[in-house]
Amino acid sequence: MPHCIVEYSQNLEQEVPPVDLLEAVKEACIASTLFTEEDIKLRSFPYKSFITAGKEDAFVHVILRMLSGRTLEQRKQLSHLVLEALTQFSLKDVSFSVEVCEMERDTYAKKVVLSQ
Repeated sequence: MPHCIVEYSQNLEQEVPPVDLLEAVKEACIASTLFTEEDIKLRSFPYKSFITAGKEDAFVHVILRMLSGRTLEQRKQLSHLVLEALTQFSLKDVSFSVEVCEMERDTYAKKVVLSQ
């Protein structure tokens, strides 16, 4: 855990490869000391249509979904580390945001099916 979902405006692909955004998020999650690299799940989703305040403004929004049980301070630290990692790219006129969402441990279900 966590599931890290990087949503971004597709026009940013000209400036930074999506895999670089994923790597930055992963490194921030590791730096938080809340997770090991093996636990981190990353994926990205580009948006080709987007409007903010009436115009097409570039954006990167990261959703960090993790099991409940972390303190507010831990979640705040994680979101700030991820935000800091994203702003290290030399991107201009971009809105960055990070959202930490808790998944209830009691209702979370997971099953890994492996080939035989």
